[in-house]
Amino acid sequence: MSYQDLRVTLVQSDIVWENAEQNRRRMAEHIARAEASDVIILPEMFTTGFSMVPQGIAETMQGPSVSWMQERAAQAGCALVGSMIITEAGRFYNRLLWVRPDGTIAHYDKKHLFSFASEDQEYTAGNAQLVVEHRGWRIAPFICYDLRFPLWSRNIDMRYDAALYIASWPEKRVAHWQALLTARAIENQSYVIGVNRVGEDGNQLRYNGHSMLIDPLGEVLIDEAEVESVRSATLSRQHLLDIRERMPFLQDADAFSLI
Repeated sequence: MSYQDLRVTLVQSDIVWENAEQNRRRMAEHIARAEASDVIILPEMFTTGFSMVPQGIAETMQGPSVSWMQERAAQAGCALVGSMIITEAGRFYNRLLWVRPDGTIAHYDKKHLFSFASEDQEYTAGNAQLVVEHRGWRIAPFICYDLRFPLWSRNIDMRYDAALYIASWPEKRVAHWQALLTARAIENQSYVIGVNRVGEDGNQLRYNGHSMLIDPLGEVLIDEAEVESVRSATLSRQHLLDIRERMPFLQDADAFSLI
């Protein structure tokens, strides 16, 4: 396996409420502005906003938004990541799609559903973690509320090099978002990428972004607030390896398993 640095792009966008076609156009404009990258990351439920009415707006894995992601990933020559409402076998999922440039897809269904907003009443929780390998990097993707549960994110046996959280995290609790992203980076000795939305949704909840990139020591490399933005940065393989070699804290971590 070839080990190299990884170029990532964080797309912090407003989202048109429950209108996938308009949101695909908006995201296409953002992607067109992005620098050449290995991975481009869109927010949670980027086609609809964080809607609790999936009936009528959910798509299938053969639907137009999945096809759109495949087309954009191929055009950009990179992995494209985001979540959307997917229906399958009569159930609804908040599903993160990792779409490779060759059109193949890995997916992760959100494990921790946000009961405070009744997400658990409308969607089915996933029960499987995901680690994808991309250009020599192992990346663990999660969705929003997953961030509050450190055991689910725990970097057991250093199984990943970077953790990725896509979100619709409201402004009123954004201090939690910032603190927890930093904690996940420090405790797991990994890069952490958090991509949040901006604007106001159909429930009059306001979002102010603070999409972040944090290194394995907890240093904040990107913290983008308030406005739509497309930010790119490079994750250093050597920096990651040096930190883990000089300070092998994960070797002293408590052993446990998740059932």
